[in-house]
Amino acid sequence: MKNSTAMARAERIAERVGRRMPGVGGGAPAGSERARTATDRPAPGGETPRVVVVGGGFAGLGVLRYLEARLPAGAADLELVSPTDHLLYTSLLPQVCAGDVEPRHLAVSVRGTLRRAVLRPGHAVDIDVAARTVTVAGGDGTTYETSWDRVVLAPGSLTRTFDIPGLAEHGLGLKNLAEAVYLRDHVLRQLEYADMCADAAERRARCTFVVVGAGYTGTELAAQMRRFTAGVLDRFPRLAADDLRWVLLDLAPRVLPELDEALGAGAMKVLRERGVEVRLETSVSKVTAGSVTLSDGEILPTHTLVWCAGITPNPLVEKVGTETVKGRLVVDEHFVVPGAAGVFALGDAAAVPDVTRGGAPAGQTAQHAVRQGAAAGRNVAASLGYGRTRPYRHRDLGFVVDLGGADAVANPLGIHLSGVAAAAVTRAYHLLALGAGTNRAHVAADWLLAAAAPEQVVQLGFLPPAKATITEVEDTHIYSG
Repeated sequence: MKNSTAMARAERIAERVGRRMPGVGGGAPAGSERARTATDRPAPGGETPRVVVVGGGFAGLGVLRYLEARLPAGAADLELVSPTDHLLYTSLLPQVCAGDVEPRHLAVSVRGTLRRAVLRPGHAVDIDVAARTVTVAGGDGTTYETSWDRVVLAPGSLTRTFDIPGLAEHGLGLKNLAEAVYLRDHVLRQLEYADMCADAAERRARCTFVVVGAGYTGTELAAQMRRFTAGVLDRFPRLAADDLRWVLLDLAPRVLPELDEALGAGAMKVLRERGVEVRLETSVSKVTAGSVTLSDGEILPTHTLVWCAGITPNPLVEKVGTETVKGRLVVDEHFVVPGAAGVFALGDAAAVPDVTRGGAPAGQTAQHAVRQGAAAGRNVAASLGYGRTRPYRHRDLGFVVDLGGADAVANPLGIHLSGVAAAAVTRAYHLLALGAGTNRAHVAADWLLAAAAPEQVVQLGFLPPAKATITEVEDTHIYSG
């Protein structure tokens, strides 16, 4: 009901009445400190204020959805700066690699979600707080500026890498659809090479896959891809089960270190049952085209290293020029960036204080991003004179970790689940979180087909290997200079 058109219309009428009758309704009295602050200056010359949202992920799209539902037509011009025309449901990327979900079905259309906002395709590469402009690098090579009265920074994050020799040249990431599709092709290609290889050592190296990072993505990827490759091994008659090797590395003392120990223990049990080698308190010191050197000195012959060792905020946040913590913009509990009038920030780009945890920064998860989107949208609307600001409050609903097939671990509302029950809760959560009926229907159909039909063991070949590095696929080079 909170997002229904009728409810939104009723709220707007109540807010209008409140603004006309001081002290009544949700709006602040005219001239009050809440209604007009230094951050909340009106557009110059009485023009319609322009709200520019940077980033079309859970956080950014959530802000715009709230503003479209709550602001009267003509109250503000809304713009979205995003390199893609969709919200990517990243939580299911491992299932794209494993072939359980088609790539396009994880892309929630921006144009199907928003009705009034103008989409500006491209990367926001600079921001001038004093001039109130954002510089956009379009995909066609053009660069231009767009002005704003309010700007909401939710550009998301990039894969966090380190200065490890060979990682930039040979490491593969899993942050977007291109990387997921390429990784599936790459794994199948290695099995093809191994199947035709006469040398036993080289065949073993081709069938060895190393995943770095035992958080959400790395754990789900290792579990699901081990299951996938074991399931298609009969298509490669010259390969034996003993040839196949998946290795999961992490510097942490346990898998899923960001979650409670029960979930980590459940995930570790599934990994071991499937034959994934888990090396804890271990990382990588060197990567070559044919090997990975571990931090303990051991050399693993392999042609595949998947880097899932965390994320780093988008480099755009450095351009704001205000205080950061671990690369994330410091904001108050209302998402306002201190010292930058008219600037709001949320999601992976901001250290949003969670008042339910004593002001500690909220986690960088989709669950936080979704809730922050609606909360920040409310506060942006309040800065324009519609409604009241509220601090961000988060109530933990628990976490779900999909390990593929009928295996998962979850703790919805603090109730620990594993196996089929956890898998059912996990799949239900993903369908709910997708947020679009069309995508939900497609993904549900994909799961049914994956369970009932034989796996299609084919490579799509959309991305050449030279373009598959993390820097190229995630366009990190565009922020330099």
